[in-house]
Amino acid sequence: MTDILAPLAYLNGQPTAKAKLKAKPEHFVVREDLGFELAGEGEHLMVRIRKTGENTSFVANEIAKFCGVKSKDVSWAGLKDRHAVTEQWLSIHLPKGETPDFTAFLAQYPSIEILATTRHNKKLRPGDLTGNEFELTLSEVTDVEDVLKRLEKISTSGVPNYFGAQRFGNEGNNVAEARRWGRDNVRTRNQNKRSLYLSAARSWIFNQIVSARIEQQAFDQILVGDIVLNGDKQQHVEAVPVEGEPQVTAALAGDNTLPTSGKVLDLEQACVDSEPDLMALIRGNRMRHDRRVINLKPDNLTWTSTEDQVTLKFSLDAGCFATAIVRELVEEIPVERVYA
Repeated sequence: MTDILAPLAYLNGQPTAKAKLKAKPEHFVVREDLGFELAGEGEHLMVRIRKTGENTSFVANEIAKFCGVKSKDVSWAGLKDRHAVTEQWLSIHLPKGETPDFTAFLAQYPSIEILATTRHNKKLRPGDLTGNEFELTLSEVTDVEDVLKRLEKISTSGVPNYFGAQRFGNEGNNVAEARRWGRDNVRTRNQNKRSLYLSAARSWIFNQIVSARIEQQAFDQILVGDIVLNGDKQQHVEAVPVEGEPQVTAALAGDNTLPTSGKVLDLEQACVDSEPDLMALIRGNRMRHDRRVINLKPDNLTWTSTEDQVTLKFSLDAGCFATAIVRELVEEIPVERVYA
């Protein structure tokens, strides 16, 4: 299996330790945080599930069948990893107020548990969450001491806020298709594919910009010409230092001109120009430029270790990837999967 993120720069140098991630589902635990209170009433039955080794979309489709509703009537705030133990909310459109007896469903699928039910007045939509809590176990670690030293650095300086490999599909297929669509001017009414390839295209270019900043030793400093996020507002840097708590951002490319200037603009423009096919897709769909913070600092990061295992606990905002942290700690040892 090819690591399509291998060329990206490391903030603290490429790790020397190796380890397995997700050797067992319980080694990758995710708990979703919606960040808002559910109404307790409304047309949508809210079901908090814990699933082990299952896709979110598969579980949602099976629950839809059991409840006698269409697949589109069951929705979620975020897709969760299959090879993991994950907790999340699903919303089921049952406007008559009924709550099905899930006993038979749970007997059929022992890998799924129902932790809680309530009702809400709105359908869950992708992105309707604040973030996720993680508990990850690295097993068969070849150099625990090196991992612990790196964790100390990460706790203070963070990691590059790279989009994870899952954003780009199996072997990077989503990026390859995005390039083909841009090159061949593909048009489609399939909104899911369109969204998938546009997301892969913008994420890929963002990763290249972040990597270039690290290579040019401009990751952990604010430069004149940067766009920083200061509180909840974006600010163009005309002089340094900048008051407040500014966070450097990089481009999520769109069809409009990059808002940076000087050396920062040169760096970002070079990365944009290096992907003409991806930019043809982005511009052809009239995507508007956006920004994303380049430094990912996990909240509430703690860890414990044994002879050959390290267990991490932390929280991340929605849209951030736990694998970005693991990438700065170890080189992953491939785990063989047995599929039913």
